[in-house]
Amino acid sequence: MTDMEREEQAGGHVAVILGTRPEAIKLFPVIAALREEAGLRVTVIATGQHREMLDQVLAMADIVPDHDLAVMQPGQTLDALTARLVTGIGSVLDSEKPDRVVVQGDTATAMCGALAAYYRQIPVAHVEAGLRSYNIYHPWPEEVNRKMVGAIADMHFAPTETAAQALRNEAVDPASIYVTGNSVIDALHLTHARVAAEPDLVQAIQPVLDRHAGKRIILITTHRRENFGAGLDHILDAVTELAQLPDVACILPMHLNPNVRPFVEERLASIESVSLVEPLDYPSFTWLLWHSYLVLTDSGGLQEEAPAFGKPVLVMRETTERPEGIDAGTARLVGTDRAKILAETHALLKDEAAYLAVARASNPFGDGAAAGRIRTVITASLAGKSVAN
Repeated sequence: MTDMEREEQAGGHVAVILGTRPEAIKLFPVIAALREEAGLRVTVIATGQHREMLDQVLAMADIVPDHDLAVMQPGQTLDALTARLVTGIGSVLDSEKPDRVVVQGDTATAMCGALAAYYRQIPVAHVEAGLRSYNIYHPWPEEVNRKMVGAIADMHFAPTETAAQALRNEAVDPASIYVTGNSVIDALHLTHARVAAEPDLVQAIQPVLDRHAGKRIILITTHRRENFGAGLDHILDAVTELAQLPDVACILPMHLNPNVRPFVEERLASIESVSLVEPLDYPSFTWLLWHSYLVLTDSGGLQEEAPAFGKPVLVMRETTERPEGIDAGTARLVGTDRAKILAETHALLKDEAAYLAVARASNPFGDGAAAGRIRTVITASLAGKSVAN
């Protein structure tokens, strides 16, 4: 019997599929936790749906994928990407024959990974299951991607009770749902602790922070497809006005998407109190978040990360699949209306009591121990045991 056969006999074989920066951030603690399990073989499949941004996180987490599909092509349509993902992941699953597949979130990689596994009757575990906006076009196409994964998975790791209840409302077997917290909080705390021990990790952002010393930093991210065009114009109008405040600086890590980047550069590059920076490695991003006063974003993950550091979040979307932040008071929906973005931002900048009410609200997204809970359920399942949920 080979060493690999002994491992498979002792603990099974799990394939973890990821392709984007957010997936890598939220899955690296899970991968690390699974790899701590004696006898468990863990195969990492990277699709390369995000290239540079994915590689940054994997390098930071010391993860070398066992397979890298490099699926992205310039100007690729969503259906072309989907076809390449399903066939590429399927080919790897045929050769690896894992006992279980793990996917995360709502990306094309997650949806196609789950579909390819389903075609081979390999059970699927879904990390960050149950998030719903109840609008298939906001976020687009993520809302449908996530629901499709949920229809396939037999193991649902919901980050919150709200997400778990959404699954129960869709008649998902309650015995298959586990409330774990969100693994992004694990990633955030692990990375922040590492930065504290290794300050050289944040050399990419520290000079920018030094340049704006003494000012309140507004961290801004924007990349959503549904905001392309008029929505992005309104966001940039608001940022332009906020940048005129004498005690405020805006730092915007630029997304690589050609539907976003050129417009951001054209509108903001010449403004002294705005720093446009290249996509940041995760340590630098966590350091920037730590030093920010508040966050303006249309991202999903930042709605979870910012409250862990006590940073108010204004969500520049019409809906969110993370209503827990709104309910807890850590985030507010402002959409892409310029006037509303400005009004809500000014309120937080001018009214300390209003700011502290948001900054001190309890983070509903977890305690930093999600990865261990996920490992416990997966390894018990492979051993033919069950875990109470």
